[in-house]
Amino acid sequence: MLKTMIRSTLGASAISVASFGMAHAQDLVLGMPNWPSGVATSHILKQVIETNFGLEVELQSGTNPIIFEAMDAGSMHVHPEVWMPNQQNLHDTYVQDRGSVVMNTNPVQAVQGMCVTQYTADTYGITSIEDLTDPEKTAIFDTDGDGTPQVWIGAPGWASTVIERIRAKSYGYDAVMDLEEYDGTVAWGALGAAVEANEPWIGFCYEPHFIFVAYDLVYLEEPAHDPATWTIVQPTDDPQWLEKSQASTAWKGATLHLHYAAEVKENHPEVAALFDAYEMPAETLSTMGLELSLNDVDPEDFATQWIADNEEIVFGWLTN
Repeated sequence: MLKTMIRSTLGASAISVASFGMAHAQDLVLGMPNWPSGVATSHILKQVIETNFGLEVELQSGTNPIIFEAMDAGSMHVHPEVWMPNQQNLHDTYVQDRGSVVMNTNPVQAVQGMCVTQYTADTYGITSIEDLTDPEKTAIFDTDGDGTPQVWIGAPGWASTVIERIRAKSYGYDAVMDLEEYDGTVAWGALGAAVEANEPWIGFCYEPHFIFVAYDLVYLEEPAHDPATWTIVQPTDDPQWLEKSQASTAWKGATLHLHYAAEVKENHPEVAALFDAYEMPAETLSTMGLELSLNDVDPEDFATQWIADNEEIVFGWLTN
């Protein structure tokens, strides 16, 4: 078993419950963002920490700003999957300016943008972001029959949702489409239903994500990222954020990083070492979403099985 492997490798400095004394309730609180891979990763980290360090770990749901504010205050200790540059403002505030949060430097590479099903692209010729400004083409997305097509730009609370609203304004398709925000599970359910019925679908996409394993999707073509065309002001920073923002080219390549409260280094240095060494294969994040969202696997059960199947990865977190 993994626990035995760790102890035999580390010898006298073995990781054990006794090494760190008697644990008390809620030694650590792990933030749990509202998307499948974030939920699964939080459960995995909880089980690894409890099993190997004898600490009591609580999971607590929260949006990105809430988790960062809580890490700053010491009431939460981890955000397992921070998207950069989506959360650049939070990173700058709490990592760079305040120094109350630490960023893991083993990122997962990611891609994001507006996408359609391959069926939509092939059948209706919607392949470019410019197509979204054409009312004749976008009419197929009028799913409620009110005369205005709809496009899902993301879930409330996601920084990417704010940026997609800015991008819609910058490209001009906000003038001809309703920009809808709702939970990702609802959007992915609608995607699955559209695929099953051979109906068109459009929405915000990101990967790694299970939808790219389960469905045939294609990103809309758009100009390559040019930082000179991107000025992003967040709603939390300025009430006139939308008017002052622009983003008229593609997203820059994104990265995903674990972030944790700096106080963990002092209070639980062995856990901080785990967080620093943490690294998750990109394809695993897609698998997590597939199992939790489409196959209805319980996240706790998924975490238990994943740890058992990936002892070498977990061993690396604990011994690097």
